[in-house]
Amino acid sequence: MKRTQFMLTRVLQGLVAILLIATVNFMLVRAAPGDPVSVMAGESGASDPQFVAQLREQFGLDKPITTQLATYLGKVVQLDLGFSHRQQQPVLKLIMDRLPATLLLTGTAFALSLLFGITLGALSARRAGTWVDSSITVVALIFYATPLYWLALMAVLVFTVQLEWLPGFGFSTVGSGLTGLALALDIGRHLLLPALTLALFYMAVYARMTRAAMLEVAQMDFVKTARAKGVKPGRILRAHVLRNALLPVVTLAGIQAGGMIGGAVLTETVFAWPGIGRLMFDALLQRDYSLLLGAFLVTAAMAVLFNLVTDLVYTLVDPRIELT
Repeated sequence: MKRTQFMLTRVLQGLVAILLIATVNFMLVRAAPGDPVSVMAGESGASDPQFVAQLREQFGLDKPITTQLATYLGKVVQLDLGFSHRQQQPVLKLIMDRLPATLLLTGTAFALSLLFGITLGALSARRAGTWVDSSITVVALIFYATPLYWLALMAVLVFTVQLEWLPGFGFSTVGSGLTGLALALDIGRHLLLPALTLALFYMAVYARMTRAAMLEVAQMDFVKTARAKGVKPGRILRAHVLRNALLPVVTLAGIQAGGMIGGAVLTETVFAWPGIGRLMFDALLQRDYSLLLGAFLVTAAMAVLFNLVTDLVYTLVDPRIELT
């Protein structure tokens, strides 16, 4: 019962947050320079005032901004994200078509960053002060300080252009006609470079945080008591130190999980990965307000969902945390 109440409270808070985010996004996009009606009129070759006025009326841009906002929020509540007149398709359909590719990329990158970050951080903490610790620290700082787009470009140049080990662009081989396991392996080969590139930055963050948290927990009294009782070092590291050190890592991972989707814009652009990030980039260039707002809203909703999952994971990592 307590867990159900906790879930309902968090869901309601998330819905309110999504509506507030939708409002802010709407106002920011409307305040951005550029007029989508002028762009569409120019591309159609007819820029006379009467035609422009007709377009404004058709898209509802002739109404006051408050009326436009109320109309937009009313449609959002009904899960209607509008219609992309540039793509001539419903916005929700365009996003749902791209969402699986983004989830595959960010999910893989997230799992890799957590796996390698926590492993390297634990190894660094266990070998604190040695060359192993120094090497992991230096590598983590390099990946943390290196721009993501530069890593992506270097990965393409090295592993695709020079070594020809992995494909550098696209979701799968065009025109291959592969199915089943062969298609899955082909997608996996295309996924490897963008996923690793996106994971390296977050891996560095998790490694540094895991190391710092473990060194702090290792000095606490309950760990010293376990050592005094003769508990094996491996068990102390896993059951006492690492488990308690994971709380700040889980907190940061939950926050960054949603942000990773937005951060995939550069990665998807460099590797021509057909996800939401690339869709947002194209919508921005084309002044496609409906598509841009829809993509922003979906990514915000996913960030809220990841935060809710993080709250639940807390109770699994540390049962002492109460559901309130």
